[in-house]
Amino acid sequence: MLLTALYMAQEQYGYLSDEALERVGQRLGMSLEEVYTTATFYSMYRTEPTGRYLIQVCEGLSCHLAGGAEDLIGHLQERLGIEAGEVTEDGQFALQRVQCLAACGSSPAMRINDTLYTNLTLDDVDTILDELEARR
Repeated sequence: MLLTALYMAQEQYGYLSDEALERVGQRLGMSLEEVYTTATFYSMYRTEPTGRYLIQVCEGLSCHLAGGAEDLIGHLQERLGIEAGEVTEDGQFALQRVQCLAACGSSPAMRINDTLYTNLTLDDVDTILDELEARR
């Protein structure tokens, strides 16, 4: 129930603020510490405001060994003009490094908001970004 409640709160508020975490805890009869620990353990939850599109690049062992993690991060940093952990000036894209996206058999991988992309090439990344930029 906690994971679902956190997901719903994040959908409603855009991220899990302290207030949202407290509300979830109150409704489920859990302490703020328990809720916060869970929210910060999973990479799908955001406890800070981010861009419209949150790009998470897996740098876990499988993605790293597939030769993609560093290449993807470098390419995205250059293309977006930001470093990992930053948001573009227009607020459209945020870039994060994460340890695992549970796509080890199809790495390299990245997730944008709730969509997982696997077996990525740099051309694939450009195509995906072009599509997202066209939605503005």
